[in-house]
Amino acid sequence: MSEDMKAELERLRAENEALKEKKSKPGVLSMKVSEKGALSVYGMGRFPVTLYKEQWLKLLGVSEELKQFIKDNESRLKTKE
Repeated sequence: MSEDMKAELERLRAENEALKEKKSKPGVLSMKVSEKGALSVYGMGRFPVTLYKEQWLKLLGVSEELKQFIKDNESRLKTKE
């Protein structure tokens, strides 16, 4: 194997490890635009939460109501650990 190939292999290994570390940190949220143009939020669970722009804006518009609902139903809601 040539020196250029070895250097490229090492670079790719390092990049792969960096991506694995970034992906595996629990609780760290990241976002990306899906192929269909929706916003996907990663890091909240096993799968991303994906909504279109107007859905996110609608959800954000009722954020205070969501917080109050959670507070009012605290005893019935479960916490993921």
